[in-house]
Amino acid sequence: MASLKKSHASSGSSHSKAAKFKRYLPLYLMFLPGALYLLMDKYIPMSGLIIAFKKVNWRKGILASDWVGFSNFTYLFKTKDAFNITRNTLLYNLCFIVLGTVIAITIAILLNEITSKLFKQVYQTIILMPYLISIVVVSYLVFAMLSSESGFINNTIFKALGINPISWYTEPKYWPFILVIVHIWKVFGYDCILYYATLVGIDHGYYEAAVIDGANRWQQFWHITLPQLRPTTFFVVIMLTISGFKVYDQMYMITQGGPGNATMTLVYYIYNVAFVNTPKYGYASAVSMVLFVLVLFVTIIQFKGSSSND
Repeated sequence: MASLKKSHASSGSSHSKAAKFKRYLPLYLMFLPGALYLLMDKYIPMSGLIIAFKKVNWRKGILASDWVGFSNFTYLFKTKDAFNITRNTLLYNLCFIVLGTVIAITIAILLNEITSKLFKQVYQTIILMPYLISIVVVSYLVFAMLSSESGFINNTIFKALGINPISWYTEPKYWPFILVIVHIWKVFGYDCILYYATLVGIDHGYYEAAVIDGANRWQQFWHITLPQLRPTTFFVVIMLTISGFKVYDQMYMITQGGPGNATMTLVYYIYNVAFVNTPKYGYASAVSMVLFVLVLFVTIIQFKGSSSND
């Protein structure tokens, strides 16, 4: 009797699973192309990380090339530029995250205070426009502003103020500030729209209750607006972290890592090592693994910080 019940239960369970699979089959089929793309484009190429532990000889092939252990990693940390490049990567990313988040939230709050629907749409378009501009165009705009011979700043602003022109493209000390300004100007519009969409969705009943309780604007912002923005802020910070570590096109198009090593980051360094001068594929792969560990470490810290705040 017990075996019959068990058999009947097993049959019912399998029938239920088959029915559920049939019910969600269209969703599985929709999911399949994306899953195959992720597998082929993101996960299978990760097997190439073994290059970091080999001295690649293309005549032998990757698998048959000689193993060199961790020598590619030790070579990285023995180079004089390793500290500077890692420092640049972390500090640039920190500036992108902190300043980008603060500016995006501030502009979103100001945008939310605008009552005119027409002006609000105009400002949204203006804010988002830099995000849609190609980095090639941005590099020419920067050159038009900073060129020593024909730049707007040297030939117009400095000349009117009686200030000697500056050779911007040969002075490393200016570029950390310039690059941070250019990057934030280009990307903050997208994050600002995300914050604005969150602000629009906040229930105004919270603010009405706060006004009845005597809360001023700052107290409303601190106790209502910021907590409501926390999920969006967490998402934006994670995306800024990942994209900040991968910033390459701006360095390549605007400064090519210079002047000196002022704008050299790990991603651009990987490109130089792998494809410029004498390619060192094992060494480049080792640097990319270090970059991956940095991104993973920073992301885990952010997840831990978010969970502790909850």
